Amino acid sequence: MATRKKTTRKKATKRSAQKKKGGARKKASAAGDADIVERIHATDEETIDQITGTAKRVHSSIMKGIKPDLSLPVRALSNVSYSASRGYLQIGRQKKVRTLSVNTVKSFAQTLRMMGLSKELVRNNDFATKREAYYISKNWGDAKFDEQVESDAAMDDIEALFSVDNVSREQLRFFPEEHGGSVSGPLVVIDEDATGQITRIDCARFGTGAFSVPSSVEQLRFETTADFVLLIETAGMFQRLQSHRFWETANCILIEMGGVPTRAVRRFVRRLSDAHKLPVYAFVDCDPYGIANIYRTIKVGSGSAAHVNKFFCVPQTRFLGVTPDDIVEYELPTHPLKDVDVKRAKDALKNDPFFQSQPRWRKALEQLVKMGVRAEQQALAMWGLNYVIDEYLPRKLEHTDRFLP
Repeated sequence: MATRKKTTRKKATKRSAQKKKGGARKKASAAGDADIVERIHATDEETIDQITGTAKRVHSSIMKGIKPDLSLPVRALSNVSYSASRGYLQIGRQKKVRTLSVNTVKSFAQTLRMMGLSKELVRNNDFATKREAYYISKNWGDAKFDEQVESDAAMDDIEALFSVDNVSREQLRFFPEEHGGSVSGPLVVIDEDATGQITRIDCARFGTGAFSVPSSVEQLRFETTADFVLLIETAGMFQRLQSHRFWETANCILIEMGGVPTRAVRRFVRRLSDAHKLPVYAFVDCDPYGIANIYRTIKVGSGSAAHVNKFFCVPQTRFLGVTPDDIVEYELPTHPLKDVDVKRAKDALKNDPFFQSQPRWRKALEQLVKMGVRAEQQALAMWGLNYVIDEYLPRKLEHTDRFLP
C-alpha cells in the first residue's frame, strides 16, 4: 500500500513537472511570437517614417517657394561595382535628381501618389501587386497611369529612392506576382497571417509535396537543425531529392529555384542563412545561363537591381555543380553550346565585375567555352535515376572546400 502511494506521488510529481515544462514552452513560444509582432511593427513604423519624411521635405520646399525634387540612385551598369568585402554587386554614388517642373508635373505627382498608396498599405497591414497598383491609380484623376509600364516605373523609382535607407519594395507593401520556390527538410517556418495569428509550418511534413515560399518573407522566423541549404535549379531534380528524402540523409534544407530565383526565394534564403549561419550550396546546370544568370543572381545579385542586392543576394552561396570538370570526371552526355551561350560566357568574362574578380571562375568559364558544350544536372541520370542521390551529391559534399566561390 505504501509502495502504491509512493508510486502515485512520483507520477503526480512527474505530471507536475511536465505541466510546468509545458507551461514554460508555451510562455517561450508566446514570447517568441510577441518578438515577431514587435519586429514587424517596428519595421512598418520605420517605413512610414521614411515615406512621411520624404513627403515633408517636398512640402517644405513648396512652402518656401523652392521647386521640390527627388534624388534617385542611377540604375545603370556604369554605376555598379562588385564589393568583395560586402559580397554583392552594389550601386554607386551617382544620383539623378527629378525636379518638379511643367514637363515633370504628372510623373512627379504619380510618384508621390504611389508613395501615399504604400503608406496606406503599411498602415492597413495590406499589400498590392503591380497590376493592382496600376488599377488603383485609375482613381487618381489626372495622376492616373495610362499603361502598367508607367506604374511599374514609378514603383521602381520609389523602391530605388527608399533602398538608400534600407527599405525594400516588399516593406513598401508592393508584392511581385511570382510563384515562390518549394522548400523541404528539417525546417520549421513561423509565420503570421493577416489577422496576427502565428502559425508553425513544418517543412518535413508535406509528404510528397513541399512548402511554397510566400511573396513576402519579412515576417518569417525559422527553427532548424540542418547543416546547410541546398539550392536546386530545376523542379524535376528537386522532386527527385524530395521524394527520396535526401534532406534527411544529408541533414539539409532543399530549396527549388525554378531557374533564376524570384525575389522572395532569394530573400527567404538570405534570411534563413543569416539567422542560423548556414552555408548555402547551389546545384545548377553547367551552362553559361546557369552560371552567369542563375548562380550569379543568387550570390551577388544583378547589375540592373544593384540598388536592392543588399536585401536579396546570398553572398555565402558556393557553387556545388555541375562544373566543367564534372563533365569530364563523370563522363556526362552534353549538348553543343549555342551562339547565345558563348556570347553570354564572353560577356561575363569581359563585363561582369564578379567573374572578373574570381580567377577560378574565369578559368571555369574559359574552359567551358573551349570545350564548346554544356551539361544539364539531369545528365547524371545516365548512370542511374538515383545516381545523383547515391553517388554524385555525397561525393561532392565530402569536399565543400573545393566548391567554386
